[in-house]
Amino acid sequence: MPESQAALGRFERYLTLWVILSMVVGFLLGRFFPELGLWIGSLQVGDISIPMGICLFLLMYPTMVSIEFKEILKAAKSPKPTILTLIGNWVIAPALMALLARLFLSNYPEYAAGVILLGIAPCTGMVLFWILLAQGDVAKGVVITAINALSTLILYTPLAAFYLGVGGVPVPIAPIAKSVILFVGLPLALGQISRKVLLDRRGEIWFKDKFRPVIGNIAAIALLATIVILFSLKGEIIASQPLLVGLISIPLLTHFFIMATLFYVIPWLLKFDYRDAATIAFISSGTQFEVAIATATVVFGAGSGAALATVVGPLWEVPSMLAFVKLTLKTRHHFFHGKASDNP
Repeated sequence: MPESQAALGRFERYLTLWVILSMVVGFLLGRFFPELGLWIGSLQVGDISIPMGICLFLLMYPTMVSIEFKEILKAAKSPKPTILTLIGNWVIAPALMALLARLFLSNYPEYAAGVILLGIAPCTGMVLFWILLAQGDVAKGVVITAINALSTLILYTPLAAFYLGVGGVPVPIAPIAKSVILFVGLPLALGQISRKVLLDRRGEIWFKDKFRPVIGNIAAIALLATIVILFSLKGEIIASQPLLVGLISIPLLTHFFIMATLFYVIPWLLKFDYRDAATIAFISSGTQFEVAIATATVVFGAGSGAALATVVGPLWEVPSMLAFVKLTLKTRHHFFHGKASDNP
């Protein structure tokens, strides 16, 4: 078992229960103490929520400290998973979300626009944590998410304009740059520096047996705190418009599980190993909701149906990813026993 997986083992055993409890606590706080959500929402630097930023950083740092820099360099030399993931993110995912939006939200064009914006924005941050839990290749995930971030700058605008039929869709450069720097680049840099320093000073045994369990627990707390914050911010919306939230959720959840399953099975058919398949599946099915929210706000307005639809997306991010983590771990030996690695 990888050291990072061992550190999170006790937490994982009851992860579903903790996530459900956190969702309930967050919802109740947002429903009965809406002023708390308003106060949390006011704690911002620019357009970045300070509580969410801290939680996401603490979630990502243990993920990054668990990999070695040489693994990232090695992953960069294995192009097939990257190519397949880019096809999933930029060819299949947008077209599938546009189709689902038309099927389920044809009478609600603004909500359809919001979910389409989510379908076009590939995940570049928190997905690495889920890859870690699923025992995928985190180093390869870092490489692919970095390429995703650069691709978003080029492809997001033309695809959004094509599927929405709206001219002049802006490239949300600021959310993309901030997300990559704060939740991928900074944790990766600090993780690699601290890893080297601690291994040199305290040794590998101390690092694995003492340090890793502590930061594993920090990641667990950060994940649960993230869920509480998300649901406390949106508790009032869920309570006041449950049917609408449910309607928007149908294409979002359908899209996630189709993409995740499709890009878990395709690598198996191509004889990739499990670690590559899990990495491809999670990145292909994830969305960077910060980009979608920023675009919907600029193009349609903060109070629009499109903006509301993009806000519903993050509510399902954790439970969906968690369910798929459990599915991949349960099926890995049935699907991938004896499969060759895609490494060169």
